[in-house]
Amino acid sequence: MKEQLYLKLRFSGLTTRHLHRLFEFAPSFIHDSEIEQKYTLKSFLTKSAIRRKRTIYDNFLNLELKHIFKLLKQWHISYVTIDSNTYPKLLREIHDPPFILFYKGHPSLMQSTQTLAIIGSRQATKYTQITLETFFPDFKKENLIIISGLAKGADRMAHEQTLKYNMGAIAVLGFGHKYHYPKETKAIRKQIEAKGIVISEYLPTEGPQKHYFPERNRIISGLAKGVFITESTLNSGTNITLDCALEQNREVYVLPGSIYNPMVQGNLMNAQEGAKIVVKVCDILEDYN
Repeated sequence: MKEQLYLKLRFSGLTTRHLHRLFEFAPSFIHDSEIEQKYTLKSFLTKSAIRRKRTIYDNFLNLELKHIFKLLKQWHISYVTIDSNTYPKLLREIHDPPFILFYKGHPSLMQSTQTLAIIGSRQATKYTQITLETFFPDFKKENLIIISGLAKGADRMAHEQTLKYNMGAIAVLGFGHKYHYPKETKAIRKQIEAKGIVISEYLPTEGPQKHYFPERNRIISGLAKGVFITESTLNSGTNITLDCALEQNREVYVLPGSIYNPMVQGNLMNAQEGAKIVVKVCDILEDYN
C-alpha cells in the first residue's frame, strides 16, 4: 500500500523534499515491485547529494512496518498520508505537500476550508493582544478553524484565544512530536492535543532544527484559506510565511500602523507586496462568508 511505503521511506531517513525528488526521478516508484524499488532507491541515492546514503538504504531493506506501527502506538501518535481522504484538502494543493502528517488530536479539523492562520512576532505587543481579543468573538460566530505555530508571542496569543472561545485549533510543529519548543507553550500544546489537533511532517524522533521552522511555515499557510499577520518587523520570519501564502494563492491580511513603529514595518512592506490591510474584522470575514 502507498501509505505503508511512504511510512517506510520516511522512517528510513528520507525527508519530504527527498521523497519529492525520488518520485520525480522515478515516477513509477510507488507501483514498482519491491525488487525494482530497491534498485531504484539505490540508484537515486547514488546520484544524489543526500547524506547517510548507506544508512538510509539499509533501513529501507531492514525496517519492518510492524516495528514502526508499534512505535507509533507506543508514542500515541497517529498519521495520515497524502492519498487519504482525511488529508487536508487545502494542503494537498501546494506544490510540495508532505506525504505524511503525524498528529495527536482530532483529524476532522483538517478537513475544514474555513481556516485562518494567525501569526506574528515572537515579541508581539498589546496591539496584537487587543486586536485578537476584539476580533475573536466574530471569528467564533463564523466557526473559523484557527491555525498557528506554537511559538511565543502572537502564536501563543492566537492559541489562547482559540481555546478560550472553544474553537477548532490546529497547531503545526517545526519538529517531531517527542519534542517541544519553546517551553512557554508546552501547556497550550497539551490542551490543543486534547481539544484540537497538533500536526508535524517530521518524524516523532526529530528534534528542533533551525531550517525546520521555515519549512513548517509553508504548512501553516498551506492549511489556511487566509493568513493574518498581526505584527512583523522588516526581517521577521513571518515574511517567509507571507511568501509561501502568496505563492499558494492564499489571502494575506496585515494590521496597519505607524511608519515609525518597527513592529509593523514588516506589515507595511507586506501590504506593498499585496497583503490586505485590516482595519476591522469584517475585512477578513468578508472572504469567508
